[in-house]
Amino acid sequence: MAILHTVNKSPFERDALKACVRMASKGSSVLMIEDGVYGATKGTTASNMVTDAMKDVNFYVLSADLKARGVDESRLIEGIKVVNYSDFVNLTVENDKVQSWL
Repeated sequence: MAILHTVNKSPFERDALKACVRMASKGSSVLMIEDGVYGATKGTTASNMVTDAMKDVNFYVLSADLKARGVDESRLIEGIKVVNYSDFVNLTVENDKVQSWL
């Protein structure tokens, strides 16, 4: 069963991304939104964890939240896909369930 995991908290303030990655099964997707977009940036303490998980899990980041926080796409971990709100809706439809990590 494919699950879309949404993470809206910064990995530098909460362990939501860490818990999400630990529980995400092969073929699942993780969408980082709001302050969760900081987990998509390269060169941080969360980078290796996300990069390792990308072997089995698809990672996405919401473009509007990147822009709202002044994070340029060039700072993202290679392989993370940037999506818009329409893509977010499509991800919810394509997956069997949605799990929000707070």
